[in-house]
Amino acid sequence: MKPDNTIIGLESKGHAGMGRWGNDVVCASVSILIINTINSIEEFTSDKYQEEVNEKRATIKFEITGIVSKESALLFKSMEKGLTAIAKDYPGNVSIIYKEV
Repeated sequence: MKPDNTIIGLESKGHAGMGRWGNDVVCASVSILIINTINSIEEFTSDKYQEEVNEKRATIKFEITGIVSKESALLFKSMEKGLTAIAKDYPGNVSIIYKEV
């Protein structure tokens, strides 16, 4: 996150731990929001980005490397809204940590 609160990327680590692998609806919800945001930025914007996925470790890193377009900013804010709602309902399983860059 930039000092002006513009989200430029995300990092997701681990599983929510609400159920067995493949049956964890909280983890699936978080994953869907994140993956849909990344796919939408890739398809609907010309923003340059870097991405790193490690399925074995359940990690995703995604960052816009140039100027964040209005479209990407809106997609990130939408993802943030969904993740905030999930974190509020499952505070022991999902947390959001902001880092200024």
